[in-house]
Amino acid sequence: MNKTDAKRIAETITTEQLEAMFERAKAGITNWEQVSAVNPGMTKGTAWNILSAALNASGGARLRQLAVTNMVWEFGDFLDDSLKPAKKKRQPAQAPYHQEPNF
Repeated sequence: MNKTDAKRIAETITTEQLEAMFERAKAGITNWEQVSAVNPGMTKGTAWNILSAALNASGGARLRQLAVTNMVWEFGDFLDDSLKPAKKKRQPAQAPYHQEPNF
């Protein structure tokens, strides 16, 4: 997940959808020692501890937008498919125009 898509999703995501994302991430991540996408100075395990604590501490109250953006940015690959942005199809690059050199 990239930061731009995470910001867009964070504007409308609900607490229940975030909790479901965290449950899928808990089951799906096997290497918690990978570098975090949000902060390269910590691992996914550390990001989990910080971000899940923020979700649990809110008690259903509205989370800060930055925290939600970081949650989606870090663990957004585990969102429900209906929330993920559509993948853009790339058009193949056109062949460059070429002329033989005049010697």
